[in-house]
Amino acid sequence: MNIDHLEAFMYVVHLKSVHKASKALFLSQPTVTARIKTLERELSTNLFIRQGKNLILTSQGKEFIPYAQQILKTLREGKLQLKQQTAQNEIVIGSNVITSQYFIPHAITLWKRAHPQLRFKLTATTNDDLITKLLNHQVDFAFMRLMGNEGIHQEALLDNSVRLIVYPDHPFLKHQKVTVKELAKESLVFFECGAFDWDLIYKLFEVEGIEPNIDFKVDYLEVAKSLIKHKQSIGFLPYLCVKEELEKGELFEVDTTHLLQIKQHIYLSYIEQDAVSLLKDSIKESVQQFNQLD
Repeated sequence: MNIDHLEAFMYVVHLKSVHKASKALFLSQPTVTARIKTLERELSTNLFIRQGKNLILTSQGKEFIPYAQQILKTLREGKLQLKQQTAQNEIVIGSNVITSQYFIPHAITLWKRAHPQLRFKLTATTNDDLITKLLNHQVDFAFMRLMGNEGIHQEALLDNSVRLIVYPDHPFLKHQKVTVKELAKESLVFFECGAFDWDLIYKLFEVEGIEPNIDFKVDYLEVAKSLIKHKQSIGFLPYLCVKEELEKGELFEVDTTHLLQIKQHIYLSYIEQDAVSLLKDSIKESVQQFNQLD
């Protein structure tokens, strides 16, 4: 049985798409399809059935997953055993951009202090790219949003809910409940990076049949914060990026839970538990300290 065929199978299982699997494996779609077809012939069973554009695992496909995982895991462990000790002492961490900017600088210092023998390498990229890196074992674990992929374990770690942020003397701070009409009259800055469900905010105005006054659209959080600090606008921003300013009283949150709630978390995500188990206590402690910072 060809290892490449097993790998193609598991990538399609994880990514739920031959197209995405082919991109992650740097292969053509026909090649990935051919590998799975060959594997199915070797096993004398169908691993997937097609429903429209979607690939659905058969019951035999689901039963085969742990065996394929075990074979690939044994191969990886053998490769790891052959690595030099210096390479084994390096922990490669993946992170989406917002976590790398606002949480990792605090946490990685604590991890190094607790594990002076380890070296740390950080790569910051998109959530989708982090999935590929996890599947390719290019990172030991990652901090990212909830993705719901089979085989990738995810544990909620940090609150990153989206909140309405205003400057210190904004009139909304005196309101008990802000209305959508009042919001629409304000100059708004929208942070758009594709990582969050901003459609919910647009929908808030659409349902009321109101056009929001969006004066600024930015893809960098520090620009959005600066505009609010300089009283040019107000806006919905993820909690991690404004945590420090809220604690210092430089910015304020206005409760909009009666209008909408965008609850989001950053998840510790991994396939293999080795590095996570080693740093588990340090990661937990760094989260606790980060949440207590003032």
